[in-house]
Amino acid sequence: MMRIAIIGADGQLGTDLCETFALAGHEILRMTIADMRIDEVDSVNNVLRPLKPEVILNAAAFHNVPKCEQEVATAFAVNAEGALNVARVAEEIGATNVYYSTDYVFDGKKLNPYLENDLPNPLNVYSMSKLAGEYLTLNYSSKSIVIRISGIYGKVPSIMKGNNFVSMMVKLASEKPEVRVVTDEILTPTPTFEIAEKSMLLVRSGNLGLFHLSSEGECSWFEFAQVIFETLKFKTPLLPTSVKEFASPVKRPFYSVMENARYNAIPGMPKMAHWKDALVKFLRENYM
Repeated sequence: MMRIAIIGADGQLGTDLCETFALAGHEILRMTIADMRIDEVDSVNNVLRPLKPEVILNAAAFHNVPKCEQEVATAFAVNAEGALNVARVAEEIGATNVYYSTDYVFDGKKLNPYLENDLPNPLNVYSMSKLAGEYLTLNYSSKSIVIRISGIYGKVPSIMKGNNFVSMMVKLASEKPEVRVVTDEILTPTPTFEIAEKSMLLVRSGNLGLFHLSSEGECSWFEFAQVIFETLKFKTPLLPTSVKEFASPVKRPFYSVMENARYNAIPGMPKMAHWKDALVKFLRENYM
């Protein structure tokens, strides 16, 4: 049994991390913004040092992408400086330090799945701040793991956004005469319970460094929505559209699919499920 601090414990990913590690018999130290501010070094020191967790899972993030463009200092304070604060304490107490990052660190120009050793080129403030958090985690914490994730959804909606793509589609299907979703952004939707399960196996394996951890396969946001509509038997028309129809000041990669190369290379590790299989399972368990 390990003593595990989970930062962002009440968030979309944090909720499943808490549940997964607790069910496996580990001692969970749940931390929300009410318990600790990762952007304040004294708060991090005063909370983490006395508790001396063996593992720290840092799932806290300022991840509202448009808001990051407006609140640049806050984005870097939480996603980068916060990662540094946690990394320094982790190093001091000898804890394994896990930081969750994003597929958005890539610019999408490669047009085939990104490997861990591909050069990042973030296009917006959010992804720049997360990439900075990656570097600070890896360089200030010798027992560190950085996990890049993609298109996440879970049973608890995002705190900052108030929803995730699945819950948003469910809401729109019940309220709108039709729903339009883009076909020209390609990703890999990944449920938080899958990330939590494989994170636990990764921590137990003792492997360190940078990992991609997304579902297998790839799809457009429209194809993602199609499976939701088909599985839940929505009658509302679902129509394809283009990013050009949605005016946005934020640059995003049109292709952000990742290959779990380093994770899959670890002997005995179960592969991540295909995105469609994982989505149907999630919908059946939570919406049917």
